[in-house]
This record gives sequence, C-alpha cells and structure tokens, in this order.
Amino acid sequence: MNKIINNKPDLLIVGSGPVGCVIAERAANIKKWNVLIVEKRNHIAGNCYDEKNNSGVLIHKYGPHYMRFKKKKIFNYVSKFTKWINGNYIVKSNIKGKLYPIPINLTTLEKFFNKRFKNKREAKKFIDSKKVRIKKIKNSEDFILSKLGKEIYDNFYKNYTIKQWGIHPKNLDKSIVGRLPIRFNRDPFYVNQKLKVMPKNGYTSLFKNMIDNKKIKICLNTSYEDIKELIKPKIATIYTGPPDIFFKHKYGKLKWRSLEFKFKTKKKDKIQECVQINFPNHKKYTRRVEIKHVTKQKSKYSTLSYEFPNSKGDPYYPINDKRNINIFKKYEKLIKKLEKKHIYFEGRLAKYMYLNMDEVIERALNLFNKLKKKYN
Repeated sequence: MNKIINNKPDLLIVGSGPVGCVIAERAANIKKWNVLIVEKRNHIAGNCYDEKNNSGVLIHKYGPHYMRFKKKKIFNYVSKFTKWINGNYIVKSNIKGKLYPIPINLTTLEKFFNKRFKNKREAKKFIDSKKVRIKKIKNSEDFILSKLGKEIYDNFYKNYTIKQWGIHPKNLDKSIVGRLPIRFNRDPFYVNQKLKVMPKNGYTSLFKNMIDNKKIKICLNTSYEDIKELIKPKIATIYTGPPDIFFKHKYGKLKWRSLEFKFKTKKKDKIQECVQINFPNHKKYTRRVEIKHVTKQKSKYSTLSYEFPNSKGDPYYPINDKRNINIFKKYEKLIKKLEKKHIYFEGRLAKYMYLNMDEVIERALNLFNKLKKKYN
C-alpha cells in the first residue's frame, strides 16, 4: 500500500479506470474539490491501460479497446485530453480457414453461402428462408436462429459463445449476442458509430492527462479494504469495483468471465490482415488481435495478443444469467440505501453491466452532475 497523501479528501474514489478519472477531473476542475483515488493495481486507466512492450510496441494489456462515440458532446469532452487518429476497426472471423467480415454483412452472406445478391431485399428474402420460426425469443440461441438461421448460428456464433462464456447460448440472455449488429449492406467496420477513433498517444496517456491536477492525489497498489476505516471523505465516496466484494458476498458471489492474454512479437510491419480475427470453431483462444492496425505506430515489430476466456481471474464480463441477475438485484437495493451515506456506485463492475467506453464516460459525467447539485 502506498502512503496515504490525504486522509480527509472531499471526494474518495475507489478505482482509477474511466469512471474514477472522469469524476476526479470534473470534481477538481469544476468544484475545486480535493480528490483521493485509491487503485489496487500498479497503474491507472483500468482495463484500458496500454503500455510499450520490450520491443517498443504499444499494446493493450487487457484486450483491445475500440473507442467510438454515439454522442458528439461526449466526444468533445474526451477530446480535451487527447488528439485522435481514425479507428480502423476491421474484424474478421476464421471459418474453416476462410476469413469472413464480422459483424455479419452482405459480403459475409455471399461468401459463406456462395451466392450473389442483387440487392438488400434479395439477401433478406434468402435469409428469411433460413430463419427458424420461434414464437418467444428466450435466449441467445433463439435470437440468432430466428435472425439468421442454423448454418450461420452453428458456424459463427455457437462455439464462439461457448468458448467466450463457458455457457451454452441457450442458457445466456439474448442481449449477449444482440450487441453485435446484423447488416444487409457492405459496411466492413466492427462498430456502427461514425465517430470511430483511437487516442493518438494511447489510453494511459489520455487518462493521465485527465487527472493531471494538483487537487487529485492517487495511491496505487492500495485496496479499498485497507483504507476504508482510515479515510473519511468530507463529501462522498465513489466506488467502481464489484458490489459483491464491497458487501463481503452477503448474497453470494457474482460470476464474471475473465480473460488471459498471451502476447507474441515478430519482427514484421504487420502479421495479419486486420486488427482482429475471431476463431469460433478451432483454437483454444477466441480472438487474435494485432492492435498496431489501429494505433498506427511506426515500428519494425508488431505484436499479436491471443485471448483465452476463463472463469478465474480479474472480472471482465458480467454473466447475465438468472442466478446472477437475481443476486445483483439484491445488491442493488443495498447500493441505493448507501446513497444516504454518501456512497455511490458506478461503472461496468459496480453496475454489473456491459457498457461501451463512451457509455461509461457519459454515466460518470451524469453522476458528477448529480453530486454537483447535491453537494453545492
């Protein structure tokens, strides 16, 4: 644990990921509050953290983060702390040795079914003939079968989902696969948003700029458990970690899917043809990422990251099955009561919710606005 710099801050923030950094920045710059951030890891930026490896290649240590924005005002806010480069987010799926665009689009369908469609209407009519008629969509399997049919489901979705979640799609909420768009045009990009960007100098640099203020102090290698009796903030505490840990597993443990990463560096400008290749049906890893495609860095070397999902390790993805949803609802009631004690929960972990980065930042800004009104 680092030495505590301020044991009576105005605001105590647990976690230095996007939520913690955004609220700290707003609190220090707008309200002139003294902020103390405690972070259990040895770095800031949460899972967005990036660093240069031994070959000088900037890597995303915890998997690729594809920054995109639905709202211009959120983009404008983050733009205060970084310059941008275009986000060239092209993803393909390896099916029996052939690469197909992901998300599913017109090119994917033509290549997979070995057909040529004159237009969108003809492609939709063809897929309609493949769909499985299901009256009530109960899970992820039903969702894809009803949208794209059994062949697409079996080749692109079923085994990838089992690898990623350790759970059969019929036991997963339909929202899990519903996040990935299905297109009947030739848009090759992984995300729908027009504002697809990457911070020019990386995410760590972005969040470092965000909390570069004398009113913000940070203690790395420091867990909330170790300091919660020592630090008494004058205004409020913002907690961004898992709720079950905060409440000492009162209602049981929330399950998360974790990831393990293996990195391989080669003396080569580029190793694969796009930033990400998914492997649904073979290999133990789910995807192989060459982040250099989007960071645009100049180097003689390039690094591949291989992603192995598992059930142990740092929490990444909440598992939205009935058991976990019911447990979180119980914790949610306790979280609401804590607001009376000036303790607020926000972020992917705290809300047990999958959120894109722009959504996380927007929620952090909304929480700050709530604090600003309440503690004038």
